[in-house]
Amino acid sequence: MTDSAWTLDPTASRLGYVSIKAGEVAENNRFDTLSGKVATDGTASVDVSLASVNTGVAVRNERMRDVFFAVADNPTATITAKLDPARFGGLMVGQTVSRPLQASVTIKGASADIVTEVLVTRTGEDRVMVLSAAPVIISTDMFGLTDELGELRALAQLPSITPAVPVTFTLVFTRG
Repeated sequence: MTDSAWTLDPTASRLGYVSIKAGEVAENNRFDTLSGKVATDGTASVDVSLASVNTGVAVRNERMRDVFFAVADNPTATITAKLDPARFGGLMVGQTVSRPLQASVTIKGASADIVTEVLVTRTGEDRVMVLSAAPVIISTDMFGLTDELGELRALAQLPSITPAVPVTFTLVFTRG
């Protein structure tokens, strides 16, 4: 499994988060455009097109792109990790293993480390699926986005938008 590079399958992969406004209204959101790879040495990276944010509401998408992420200057968020290829070498088709994952997330030039648990399933000879075992909690203060969150709250005329969001992901990689 570790003898060649793996490429993210963007059609089978998903990165989503739940936002909470006014203290009690939860909304599912996602990013529709992802790309990435895992090199033979275990260097993994996933790029998230911030312009692909999909909140289900056109005006909210526009505000997220223009005000929160400022995609004209910051089009991509990047997630990087260094994996130990040997820990996955014996994974058989249909087998799932749970592994800790430490990654670095960069948004608008600010980076933060996250630690989570992932479930890795070899779904085919040349296909692996990586799922978050539990939501990863990301906060605006990790990336210096607190002021931007305040701008969104004011534009939407809301009493609050929770600064921490649970993030989940399903990443599917194919070999070759």
